[in-house]
Amino acid sequence: MKPYVRHDLVSVQTSDIHGKGLFARKRLPAGTVLGVLKTKPARRNGPYVLWLDDDGEERYRVLCELRYINHGRPANVAYYDDLTVVTLKAVKAGQELLHDYGEDWE
Repeated sequence: MKPYVRHDLVSVQTSDIHGKGLFARKRLPAGTVLGVLKTKPARRNGPYVLWLDDDGEERYRVLCELRYINHGRPANVAYYDDLTVVTLKAVKAGQELLHDYGEDWE
């Protein structure tokens, strides 16, 4: 799948959580595909590195605006193994998009 970001649905803005964040431009129903990550393999952990397994064996540096999705609970978006990003539930216009990075990010 070719990487893309739905710029008509999301925008990068200042986040109260951490620096920059990704926000919904309008109401997004559950199951809305926001894009497909543009990535490159990452050898180490660091900013904008996504782990797709618990061991950190499969990790990618995210190179597109989808990297600005911050950690938060409850999450309202998820990353999938095919590198798509999808809303888990309805998101209000102006709401920050959040992904649960896991137990280590409390």
